[in-house]
Amino acid sequence: MAGKNAIGIVDSLPENLRHGERGHYEPDSLAGTEMTQKKNIDNELIDNLLRDYKKPEDLIGENGLLKQLTKQLLERAMAVESTEHVGYEKHDPAGQNNGNSRNGGSKKTLKGEFHRLPLAVPRNRNGTFEPQIIERHQTRFTDFDQNIISLYARGLTTREIKQHLENIYHVEVSPSLIWNVTDAVIEEGIMWQNRQLQEHYPVLYLDKIQFKVRESGQVRNKAVYVAIGVGLDGYKEVLGLWIAQTEGAKFWLKVVTELKNRGVKDILIACVDGLKGFPDAIESVFPQTTVQLCIVHMVRHSLNYVGWKERKEVARDLRRICSAASVGAAEQQLLEFGLKWDTWLPMITKTWRANWERVVPLFARPPEIRKVIYTTNAIESLNMSLRKVTKTRDSFPNDEAVFKLLYLALRNIEKRWTKPVRHWKAALNCFAILYEGRLLATQRRS
Repeated sequence: MAGKNAIGIVDSLPENLRHGERGHYEPDSLAGTEMTQKKNIDNELIDNLLRDYKKPEDLIGENGLLKQLTKQLLERAMAVESTEHVGYEKHDPAGQNNGNSRNGGSKKTLKGEFHRLPLAVPRNRNGTFEPQIIERHQTRFTDFDQNIISLYARGLTTREIKQHLENIYHVEVSPSLIWNVTDAVIEEGIMWQNRQLQEHYPVLYLDKIQFKVRESGQVRNKAVYVAIGVGLDGYKEVLGLWIAQTEGAKFWLKVVTELKNRGVKDILIACVDGLKGFPDAIESVFPQTTVQLCIVHMVRHSLNYVGWKERKEVARDLRRICSAASVGAAEQQLLEFGLKWDTWLPMITKTWRANWERVVPLFARPPEIRKVIYTTNAIESLNMSLRKVTKTRDSFPNDEAVFKLLYLALRNIEKRWTKPVRHWKAALNCFAILYEGRLLATQRRS
């Protein structure tokens, strides 16, 4: 327990104290420097510090040794910085009447790992001294803000974060502080939304999630559209978030044009769920792209017309269409499905025939590519994770609040994408054959 908290203490110190003023933190080098650190610390000094140690609270408690050491280390570091700034040691006669003499100190309280940590900050008469280790207006340890952002990204509400911090740090935190801390990532999110993208994505998935947002005194339904690209290396990447109340050709043209302006030159296959206007928009900007209607969304939409008693049987018959080996076989399975179910469920066959042009590209692809574009893991698992962090919110105060939470959630989700899409190597070989002129040119440039 003491060891864990000791590590937390180090993590809670400001950046330049943990890493050294000129040093650079390398996680892989910690093991290698462990012996050096032990040699640099006098064991006799440690024994003296722990002379009165009887229980863990003496070390990590409210008034424990680690808190006292941190206070003295920070104050000593600021004193060293002050000496360098004014140009003379404390009580040195050389500092008299030099126009920039020391002028006592001021009090500051930091919130964080040690609950409330009171500090004495040196001053000079000109008021020009600004500590580097604890900045002038800093009132919280770095990890304190990071904990707020981490809790917010996991879907906790402002009230829950406030209660959690009070339980952990025993300090009161205002809702406005939480909003200010989390708002600080909006600029980072905007940079992420506008970042340069890869030139080529063999597969693009596009889907939407509905949220309630307060606007002009009313709560409106708004859709957040999420684009996931699979690069040539098979790794997934969220390309962006777009919020809109209505979708259409103009909206999608704006989205697709943005992707192109951010560096995308070619998309081989775009998988969508029947978004209105998207096929026309993407074909106008990327005319060679194949637009593939998501089969899973088609099946799910079809089952909305089915009662629970017939649901399994209908799903089994629809699966025969999806697993057909060719376009002709798929059309035959659709015909047989209509003969069996059109009397009771005419809308299913009607929907499939209305969208057949966007469905059939799947059946013209080899199984290796089907496994990649047919899978629902890419977009469905993402949507599930996003819904998990937003389920506690009935509505959002504005679009910015939606974007902020989803961006933070996506930042965490993408950390788990450490492997390529399943079956990617086999699919890439098929892509290279089917799209030889485009894919090989890409590989030569890269």
